[in-house]
Amino acid sequence: MTSERRIIARHAGTVLAGQLAVMAFSVTDAIVAGRYAEGALAALSVGSAIYVSVYVALMGMMQALLPVWAELHGAQRTAEVGGSVRQSLYLCLLAMGLGMAILLFPAPLLRWAEVPQAMRADVEAYLRVLAFALPPTLLFRLFSTLNQSLGRPQLVTWLQMGSLLPKLPLTIWFAFGGAGLPALGLVGCGWATLAVNWTLLGCAIWLLRSQPFYRTYRLWQRIEAPDWQQLGQFARLGIPAGLAVLVEVTSFTLMALFIARLGTAATAAHQIAANLTAVAYMAPLSLSIATSARVSFWLGAGDATLARRACARGFELAILCALLFGTAMALLREPLAAIYSDNPTVVALGATLLLATAGYHVADAVQTLCVFLLRCYRVTVMPLVLYCTLLWGVGLGGSYLLAYRGIGPWPAMQSPLAFWLMSTLALTLAAVLLVLLLLATLRRRRRSAAVLAAGA
Repeated sequence: MTSERRIIARHAGTVLAGQLAVMAFSVTDAIVAGRYAEGALAALSVGSAIYVSVYVALMGMMQALLPVWAELHGAQRTAEVGGSVRQSLYLCLLAMGLGMAILLFPAPLLRWAEVPQAMRADVEAYLRVLAFALPPTLLFRLFSTLNQSLGRPQLVTWLQMGSLLPKLPLTIWFAFGGAGLPALGLVGCGWATLAVNWTLLGCAIWLLRSQPFYRTYRLWQRIEAPDWQQLGQFARLGIPAGLAVLVEVTSFTLMALFIARLGTAATAAHQIAANLTAVAYMAPLSLSIATSARVSFWLGAGDATLARRACARGFELAILCALLFGTAMALLREPLAAIYSDNPTVVALGATLLLATAGYHVADAVQTLCVFLLRCYRVTVMPLVLYCTLLWGVGLGGSYLLAYRGIGPWPAMQSPLAFWLMSTLALTLAAVLLVLLLLATLRRRRRSAAVLAAGA
């Protein structure tokens, strides 16, 4: 048991370092935009909400392939990994086209969310640049998922951490100008991200071609015609997973679009809370990736008992980390908010929101791990149903009512705090129900195994 916990913790720690490096991109953008102009930070809040909604949903489709490759690895069917990865490129190509179309033409979405006209030009210009940063980002995510499924995330982490070296100075330079370059403001943050993401993809391709570790998997062969049976398997995993992630992330990011009508101070304060919550989320996400890779490995190896033990060890680590991060956000709320802005109104409201995010984070950690583990057992539709009902219905819908119309005896709050309170309630309900679903799935699998053993 101790060994399993150590393996998961080491894998998760490596993934977390890389994920935090990636999150530092958005933290850098938020700090630079906030120092450039309060309006730029507000526009970033809206623009990043749309981009993250698109990217994370499509990333969920790529990440859902982890159990497939981890099971092949556990079953020692290494020669089949390369063909499966090549087939996944068809799914990735489809995701690129869909994502770029949304980012290049966001005007209908901005009108629907009633984003103030003064913000729209900056938001649209920012998203046009990020549209061309999406293809390398999704391809790099595929590279990352492959390495995580094989239990070798180190190269990905080194690349992600190294990408901070050009990202920090490029963002500052492009945003504020200098050396003959005019100040580009928020759009400059997007150009820096685009340059770094294409560089990252180039490095990943070079590693796949040069590192001996990958030769066993026969990745560099001529791509086969679409294998519709295999693509159907990918779709059964990836589409519900991608939609579930879309519901989850939009319940989070659409808050920014609805909050935008409360003004720039409220939007900027929400961006502070959202940014720090997204950073904290990297810990449970990393543990979920590591735990699901381990569970799928044991399922592929045919050892359901060790798979269940890996589930338990993952839960122990996830809950402990969530409590630590939640407590830190609550205790350090004022100095954390002051990092992003020097406006006292923004800092005070941002500190208040960080109290609510502490509970939000704990519930988020539990439900995230459950969804990843259920995916290992090919349970993807019911989490999607729960997400749609709770995160969109109770979370987003309830937030809108509490903020602008009132619910029962509670009058309209006219504050972003309403969105965080209702979203925390929705995530807590989702976490409880997903834990029950996971326990029922494990019991069902154990009974099925016992019946087969008795028959044999």
